[in-house]
Amino acid sequence: MSTTSRLAINRKIVPMNTLATVAMAMVLCGVGQSEAQDPKAAYPGLAPIDQYLMDRNAEIALARSAAPESISRDAEVSVLGRHGYEIAVKGKNGFVCVVERAWMSPFDDPQFWNPKLRGPVCFNPPAARSVLPLTFKRTELVLAGLSKAQIFDGIKGFSKKELPPLEPGGMCYMMSSQGYLGDSVGHWVPHLMFYVPQTDGAAWGADLPGSPVMLNPQFQGAPEPVTVFMIPVLQWSDGTPARADTH
Repeated sequence: MSTTSRLAINRKIVPMNTLATVAMAMVLCGVGQSEAQDPKAAYPGLAPIDQYLMDRNAEIALARSAAPESISRDAEVSVLGRHGYEIAVKGKNGFVCVVERAWMSPFDDPQFWNPKLRGPVCFNPPAARSVLPLTFKRTELVLAGLSKAQIFDGIKGFSKKELPPLEPGGMCYMMSSQGYLGDSVGHWVPHLMFYVPQTDGAAWGADLPGSPVMLNPQFQGAPEPVTVFMIPVLQWSDGTPARADTH
């Protein structure tokens, strides 16, 4: 989200449950404050690469925190290097955990270059094979020093010529209480994401009154041929309950 994925949804969200209702209210408040402070001025472009890197062992632990330990303990883990993601731990169950950076946000997101953003994501086997390559490719293009326009075009070409077909059943876990999804939302809330070919959100009842399903804006208008739906859950990956004031 993933990664990452930016999860500050600047639109009206109707109540789903106490956790999601309060959390989303704080998200919307945070977005307004962030826009008022002109975050574009804070992150005008790619920061020095060192600011995006982490200690290897710390990144492995953070990546694994995306999913319950019963899943992540046998997952493959990739960590960010200077030219892209590198396998740090071989897996046994087909899941792959990574920590996404800010450039997995929508291209018009003012925090696209925020070096503080860390989005732990754990992809299930279908998503690891057919969605995770998009994270790897975006990252490769970013670290090559390309502009947003060049990254956009590079992803579009990759999606048409090299990306495997999207497999049915692709999803991921974003349940880490340790991630940082942006200056306006912090940890946000634990949630699951589901990947489908580009489709109308109404097909899932996304964002309708009373629906727990939300449409992720990460790939809206993006070159990746994917629609992503998010469903909040009530606890973090370590089993602790997510407080209603988490944001």
